[in-house]
Amino acid sequence: MIDFTRLEDVKRRRPLIHCVSNIVSANDCANLALAVGASPMMAQAPEEMVDITAISAATVLNTGTPDEEKFRACLLCGQAAAPLAQPVVLDPVGVGASPWRLERTEALLAAFRPTILRVNLGEAKALTQCAGEEQGVDSPAPASLEDRLDTALRLAQARHTAVLLSGPEDVVTDGRQTWRVTGGSSQMAKVTGTGCMLSVLCGVFASVEPDAARAAVLAAAFWKVCSRRAELTVGERGPGSFRGALMDAADTLSASSFAAEAQIEPL
Repeated sequence: MIDFTRLEDVKRRRPLIHCVSNIVSANDCANLALAVGASPMMAQAPEEMVDITAISAATVLNTGTPDEEKFRACLLCGQAAAPLAQPVVLDPVGVGASPWRLERTEALLAAFRPTILRVNLGEAKALTQCAGEEQGVDSPAPASLEDRLDTALRLAQARHTAVLLSGPEDVVTDGRQTWRVTGGSSQMAKVTGTGCMLSVLCGVFASVEPDAARAAVLAAAFWKVCSRRAELTVGERGPGSFRGALMDAADTLSASSFAAEAQIEPL
C-alpha cells in the first residue's frame, strides 16, 4: 500500500535534504525541494561532507558534470551516511558515457550501498554490464516493458537496493516488490534536469518513508502528476512556461489530489 500522506509528513517535518548536484540542474533541484516542502542544502566541498551528512535527513548524490572532487565528495557522503542509517539516493548521470565515469561510479557502489538508485535505461544497462545505448546523459532508444523490468530487476538484485528506472513509464523495484508508474507529459523531455529533480524527490520521500521502494514510487508518481498538471496549465506555450508550471504544481499538489491522480500499478 502506497501512503500518499507522506507528502503531508514532508511539509510538516521540512526535512533537510543534502544534494551534491551538478551545474546544470542545481538551482531547479533546490527550488523543487522547497516547493514540495523540504529544505535543500547544496554543499559541494569534500571538506564538509561528513558534517553536512550528519545533520541531514537524506542525501542525494548526482554524478553529472563530474570531476575527481565531485566523486570524492560523493564517496565521503555515502560512507558517512551508512552508520547513521540515513537514506542515500545515487543518480549516476551518464554513467556509460565514458570508461572513467563508469569506473568512478563503480568505486562508489563498492564503498557504500545507496538506498535508491535512480537511473534511465542506458545507465541501468551500463551498471549491469549490458550494452547501453546512451547519447551523452540520455537514453534515447525505446524498449519494451519486459526489457525495462528485466534490467531494473537485475540491477536491484545485483546491488541489493531499490531501483527507479525512469522513462515515459517508470519502473520501481527492490527485487521483491515491483511497480509501474504511468502518466506524466512528453514535455518533460524538453526541460533539462528533470531526471535530476526526480532523484531529489526520491531523497525527499525517503526521508519520511522508511520503505525505499515505496519512497521511490511516491517520487515517480508525484513527478508524473506534476508534469501532467503542468502540461494542462501551459497548453502550447512551450518549455519555459512548462518548467515554471512544474514548480507550481509541486507547490500546490495536496496529498488527497496526489492519491486521486497517481497512476501506480503493482506488477
